[in-house]
Amino acid sequence: MAETSFTLHLDEATLEKMRAFYGDYLEEPSNDSILFSAKEDEVRITAYKKTKNGFHSVLFQGPKAGYEASIWGVVTPKETKKPSPAPKADGDQLGSDEVGVGDFFGPVIVVAAYCGASQLKRLKELGVTDSKQMDDETIRKLGPILLREFDYSHIQLPVEKYNEVIAGGTNLNAIKAKMHNRALLNVYKRHPQAKAYIDQFAAPKTYFSYLKSEEEVLSSLTFATKGESKFPCVALASVIARYSFLTKMDALNEKYGLVFPYGAGQAVDEFAKEFLAKFGEAELRKVAKVHFANFKRLFA
Repeated sequence: MAETSFTLHLDEATLEKMRAFYGDYLEEPSNDSILFSAKEDEVRITAYKKTKNGFHSVLFQGPKAGYEASIWGVVTPKETKKPSPAPKADGDQLGSDEVGVGDFFGPVIVVAAYCGASQLKRLKELGVTDSKQMDDETIRKLGPILLREFDYSHIQLPVEKYNEVIAGGTNLNAIKAKMHNRALLNVYKRHPQAKAYIDQFAAPKTYFSYLKSEEEVLSSLTFATKGESKFPCVALASVIARYSFLTKMDALNEKYGLVFPYGAGQAVDEFAKEFLAKFGEAELRKVAKVHFANFKRLFA
């Protein structure tokens, strides 16, 4: 195969998801301009710190660069990025998705949700799609309806517990795998006839390796990156998860009398400085993921 390269321009949320996806293949950055880099078979991925219009450049190099870039939904450089296609799966189905992994503040939440064949029309009527393509106001309105009409399982890893587990040396993707597995099993036991889907954040072989110590594992899974745009049940799970995350952030806002920002960008750094000055480091550790670069920058 010939050596080739592709450069993509991705937002903060996609970049954090990518960092988690390649977690087992990350390398030490070779210079200060690099946010992170990873090396898999026949492809190297390099994400750069500098942004343009809020987007980071990500370089894919190697014989499989084109294929690896296509995982992230970006087509050839001469084409514009197309909207995610409508979900295609039909029949009884359950799927899972997570939120909070790329957010400095707030918990990590995994939701598995079931959508029967007879409910697919209703899901379409409600306009449920990938939560990242929906504004928070719409999700806040839809959330209570979805909780009433669809079966789901919700698992939350609070920030303090998250920090404790990460400090103990557990891989982030291992944490996510165990949360997804438990949520999926909870729903699958109520709907064993359904086909199960998962928004892929690790290769299937790696995903199942994280679950070797688990007593129960749902092994009949279909993996797909950007599963929210391909499977209605994953889109449903993504919206419920986002709704739950929003309510948890609302509770933080009320508790501290502030408005916590999402993501891990510059606005988060500025807010973190103010929070630290007002409440101190001990309190910050209760609401922030301390292994993020944002935390390290506060004490640099």
